[in-house]
Amino acid sequence: MKLSRWPLWVVMPLALLTITPLVVVAASWALREPEIWQHLRDYVLARVLLNTLILTVFVGLGVALLGVSLAWITVMCEFPGRRWLGGALVLPLALPAYVLAFVHVGLMEYSGPVQTLWRSATGLTGGLPSVRSTGGAVVVFCLALYPYVYLLARQAFQTQGEQCLQAAQTLGLSRRQAFWRVAVPMARPWWAAGIGLALMEVLADFGTVAIFNIDTFTTAIYKTWLGMFNLAVASQLASLLALGVLALVWLEQGARASRQFGASAKGQGRSRIVLTGTAAWAATGSCLLVLAAAFIAPVLQLLFWVVRLAAADLDLRYWGYLLNSLMLSGLTALVVLGAALALAYAERASEGQQGQRRVAALVRLANLGYAFPGMLLSVGLFVPVAWLDDQLLAWTQSLGLAPLPLLKGALAVMVVALAVRFMAVGFNPIQAAMQRITPNQERAARSLGLGAWQSLRRLHLPLLRPGLLSAALLVFVEVMKEMPITLMTRPFGWDTLAVRIYEMTSEGMWERAALPSVCVVLAGLLPIFLLVRTGEQQ
Repeated sequence: MKLSRWPLWVVMPLALLTITPLVVVAASWALREPEIWQHLRDYVLARVLLNTLILTVFVGLGVALLGVSLAWITVMCEFPGRRWLGGALVLPLALPAYVLAFVHVGLMEYSGPVQTLWRSATGLTGGLPSVRSTGGAVVVFCLALYPYVYLLARQAFQTQGEQCLQAAQTLGLSRRQAFWRVAVPMARPWWAAGIGLALMEVLADFGTVAIFNIDTFTTAIYKTWLGMFNLAVASQLASLLALGVLALVWLEQGARASRQFGASAKGQGRSRIVLTGTAAWAATGSCLLVLAAAFIAPVLQLLFWVVRLAAADLDLRYWGYLLNSLMLSGLTALVVLGAALALAYAERASEGQQGQRRVAALVRLANLGYAFPGMLLSVGLFVPVAWLDDQLLAWTQSLGLAPLPLLKGALAVMVVALAVRFMAVGFNPIQAAMQRITPNQERAARSLGLGAWQSLRRLHLPLLRPGLLSAALLVFVEVMKEMPITLMTRPFGWDTLAVRIYEMTSEGMWERAALPSVCVVLAGLLPIFLLVRTGEQQ
């Protein structure tokens, strides 16, 4: 059957938006900047590469250790508090890593409550090792990102049949040996994919490393663009970062492709390992310790700072930050919702027709933006926008009109960049809901004389409502938390809650960053509750 042209025409522009930043940063190598690159080679690149490598290696090891071990304990063992801890360990996803970073710095710095209490208790004048270090950043990243591995590893252990573990024990393996030699290898595609997602977040991060004063590729791009005012070299640095991200995407997709390995129907009537005595309380204490460090203590500290400074900090400017954040998140959610629905419906309409693979490939390209750092997308989209703006300025000058920038610093550019970044976040829930609509329902609609657009309006949209709601909520919250794109593409003087947090933390004003942070955290809890509720219903 010949493929209708409209699915291709729908998905091609959206895929082009994602491809454009990659093409721009790759094409930037045509411009030579030997003096700046000499400076970068002498003073910047070695430090940036080393810091990025250290963060990648140790955060990968840390999130693997925390995520896999906590998933195993909460799924396979029975101990006091297991049921509620299994869901609560997901809560750190609501805390952006940069918020967790400045809270830990405020708690652990020399004048903070922890070191003050330490000096009072020990009588020593010296402090603990500085938290503003690479080691401190690794700890914060591990606490903020382990839920990626925890969620996927938990899913893997839940889908493993109990028979395989029993078979391992009949072959003479102990419980510990069965865990290392059977359960962990069988769950490899899941936890490897989780590590890949966590490492992509590390490479994309800007706020956390800025708080810890660690130079990585994202800070180097920011300083080159806004410090040296050289967009070409910033694009070249972004292209190097893109190579590392593409390698992680390739590894993560490879793990996802093999995720059927070791899966079974769900362990019916699973009998958990009942822990007693010291082992039971050690399991409860370990889970509580991680949860306290990653969520409970930071949130309590934020609330303490808010109560102490809310009256002085809550002025008209703050309501402007909140209004800008809500408007930006709402606009982006609407744009992503429309684009993601178009992608999902076009892919569904092309099924069983010639050219289906082209549409599917373009859909995957359109959703690739989530894998790339916001810093890369900011640079890659700003270059063509700046060029187009210069052409428009020249045209308006030729007409004798006052030369005013039309596109640079426009809200629409920021919304487009954010939509490209979070397209996959909106697409996945809609695609999952689309798969629940059976071909028989669509054939019945066609037999009643409904065309493609009538079928979308009268059949698909009512049935897709839960997926659309989930997609809008997830995108809304992601935009509320996002910092690099908002920071680098916003109109002059147009600040959001995330920008306010960055401005306060860059000056060491941790307490004044607490109020906008609480709003961001409250927004982040919404999809967490949705996620836990969905998991309980499955």
